[in-house]
Amino acid sequence: MDYQQAQNQLALVQQQNQTAMQTLQALAQKLAAAAPDPTTGREWAMDLREAAMAMQAQAQSTTMLVQQMAQYIQQLEGALATHPNAPVRSAGWANQQSQSGGGGFLGSLVGGLGMGAGFAAADNIVNDIFDLF
Repeated sequence: MDYQQAQNQLALVQQQNQTAMQTLQALAQKLAAAAPDPTTGREWAMDLREAAMAMQAQAQSTTMLVQQMAQYIQQLEGALATHPNAPVRSAGWANQQSQSGGGGFLGSLVGGLGMGAGFAAADNIVNDIFDLF
């Protein structure tokens, strides 16, 4: 796996998380409409919110794991680039820096901000599910 593959996997995980949260939000809206009374609706919403929070925690863990893998790949590629007799040629972290808008601290900062925005969006969706009732 090279850096670009890790970044692609990270984007896929974030997209899948967003899709799952949107699906739960749609289900919450259906449950709100189908609830026979407000008490039952609140109970269903609490159950769904608990499931959404568990899914969100799992997605955050997966996202963090893939982000750490990408950072480790960056370190390995950097070590290979400076090794005088590298046994393999790296895919080129330096090439990825120019294509992805920066590497090192700036690339990590931008990636972290994007990941944080994804977490905030998931938080909002979970809160929206709970606030339906």
